[in-house]
Order: sequence, then C-alpha cells, then structure tokens
Amino acid sequence: MALETRVLQADEWDVWYDHLELAFGGVPESSEERDLYKSLTEHERSLAVWDGDTCVGSAGAFSFRLSVPGGALVPAAGVTMVGVAPTHRRRGVLTSLMRRQMDDFRAGGEPLAVLTASEPAIYGRFGYGTGTYSLAVDIDTTRVRLSVPPGTDELRLRLVDPEKALPECERVYAELVSRRPGMTARQPLWERLALLDPPSMRAGGSPLKCVVAEREDGAVVGYARYRVKADWDLTGSEGKVLVNDLDALDPAAEAALWRYLFEIDLTWSVRATKRPVDDPVLHLVSDVRRARPMTRDSLHVRLVDLPAALEARTYGAPLDVVVEVEDTFCPWNEGRWRLSADAKGEARCVRTADPADLELSVRELGSAYLGGITLTSLAAAGRVRELRAGALTEASRAFAGDVAPWLPHGF
Repeated sequence: MALETRVLQADEWDVWYDHLELAFGGVPESSEERDLYKSLTEHERSLAVWDGDTCVGSAGAFSFRLSVPGGALVPAAGVTMVGVAPTHRRRGVLTSLMRRQMDDFRAGGEPLAVLTASEPAIYGRFGYGTGTYSLAVDIDTTRVRLSVPPGTDELRLRLVDPEKALPECERVYAELVSRRPGMTARQPLWERLALLDPPSMRAGGSPLKCVVAEREDGAVVGYARYRVKADWDLTGSEGKVLVNDLDALDPAAEAALWRYLFEIDLTWSVRATKRPVDDPVLHLVSDVRRARPMTRDSLHVRLVDLPAALEARTYGAPLDVVVEVEDTFCPWNEGRWRLSADAKGEARCVRTADPADLELSVRELGSAYLGGITLTSLAAAGRVRELRAGALTEASRAFAGDVAPWLPHGF
C-alpha cells in the first residue's frame, strides 16, 4: 500500500503522538507534559505519514522568532516531533518529510529553520549545521568557592512559588532575548514549559523550587529554578542541587543566585545543564576543574532563504566577500553571492557573477550564522575553502559574535 503524507488533523493528534513516543523508545510521557505539547502543537504545520490507518512518520514545526547577532528577532521554523516507525526505515519517509517542510518554510517566508537533534548525524545531509553548544557543570561545592562582584550583597533573595513568580521571571527572560543570539522569544503557552514538574522529570529530586533576586525597590533582576535531591550515607548528607534554569540581568544578580545555590544546606554539589558555553559561573568559581565543564551540540541551524537570512543579522566588521555556496537540498540557495556589510554591520546579499572568494556549503553557513562557531575553525577542518588570500579572516571576524549563542531550552 502506498504511503500517504498529509497535514495533521486535530482528532488525529493522540495517534500521531503515540507514534512519536514509540519512535523515541516507547516510554509514555506524563499527562502533564503530553497535555502541554498538545496545546503547543500547530496542527497546520504538523505532518503525518500514514500506512493505511497506522501513523508511521511525523514532523512538525513551531513558529519561533529567533534572536540573531544585532538583536533582531527573525522568523524561524522550529522543527520538532520528527520520527519514523522502525517498521518503515529506508523507504524515504524522513527525506520526504524534510523536503515537504523546506518547501513549506520557503513558501511561508521563513528565512531560517532550527532544531535540536536526538541524533545529530541525521540532519547534516539536509543542510543543518551545529550553530550553538550548551554547557553542563557538576560543581563540587565542598571544594569550590565563589568570588562575587561588587553589589552582590545589596540584592535580596526571596523563595517564591514558581507559578506565582512566573510573570516576573518572564520579564527577565524577555529582556535577555535580544542580548544573546540563539534565544527564542516566548510565544503564548511556551512559558509553561519551564514549570513542567511531574515526578518523572525530577530525576529523584524535590518538586520545583524558585528563588528570585530583587533590588531594594523590589524589582526582580534574576531568578533560578531548581530541585534538591536529598541523599544520605553513613557519613551524612550527600545532597545535590539540580538547576533547571538561571537568568539574571546583571553580574551581581548572577553571582547572588549562584552563591545561593552553592550554600543550600545538606547539599554538596550543584549540577546545571543547558547553560551557555561562556557562562559567568566559569569565572566565578575558584577551581574550574572542580566544576567539571562539558559541552554538547544544541541548536542546529538551516538557512532556508540564504540572502534574507544573511541580511537579517548584523556583522562585527565591514565585509565584502563573494561566497560560492553548495546546497543540493535547496538549490535556490546555490551559486555565488556577494555579502557586504557596512561599518554599522548592516548587510546586503545579492547574486553575482564575480569570482568567488570562499567556497562552502549551506551547512557551514548555518554553523557560523549565530556567531559562535568561526569560519576559520571550519576551514581548519576543510569545510571552508579560501580562494582569495585574506577573505577567510575578513569573513570570520565579521561573522563572529561577542557572546556565545545559546538556546536555553529544547523544543
């Protein structure tokens, strides 16, 4: 029987999501998590592949606005819910879903597509490049001390109910979005993601807790949401602090929140994941080795409309370079493009017949797009080829950002 791909109907959602759970191992999610994603699903942007009455493939997209270098919020399709049934491997199901999505994104005027990959090796062939990394730390607080900046002691810390504090925390988050590329502006209901707290998500820890940092006037300038995992052995307590998220508007608030987490009674370590790779905590600790920093890939970036995407961000130095781009999956991006940026960082990208200065694929442009991965590092791996002397350094400096791009949460 021929497979049928069609847009998801509302009454098909449970079957569609059951298929997705099976594709990811078959462990049912909590009703709380499942209900939230049912509310977040954009049915008109969700695809299902059917073999008769059986759903055997899925892919969806969220309508995001992604921060890019310069602070602009650019429409981006957040690719999600991708799965193929184990009975239908090697039949072109995934490729057909990626093809349909890319054509839809282009028709909808979205310059970018982004995703987080359960298996990163899959998506490079569709033009996605690793655009951000995330940091995990597991800090031994019995052997590490913090050196905090002036003003830290002037802040008041207050334990609050995570639900009641949500509006204040969201105001902090919203102010940070334009400061760091890779963050997504919250769309309605997305604020609920940070409050998901079923026992299955606690990793043996307590219910979710929240602490806020306030100025003397009562303004909230930072927050941390966390759990405490109690543990005991014959020598006493072995508790851990499990940090879900920590956001702050200034260095003093950042340090105050970390110090609070370090000093929770009956705990001996602080573990945080999905942090920016340039997290200030790496410079606050007395011994970075005892923080056990580790990185992994996070957001993967795909330029759907190459000139529109490159013109949407700003650049850190004047630039005039011709790039020869390979993009077999989206051939409208292939060819030579002149990318120029003025002293203000504002850019123009147009087709040209002039000789190329650099050669690369759209995948490398996706990796360099948010400013965290340099073109020179990609060239060292043979992924970018310099055809005009000096062009690589010129372009790499212009693309690079002052802060590491960061995706605070998955989708």
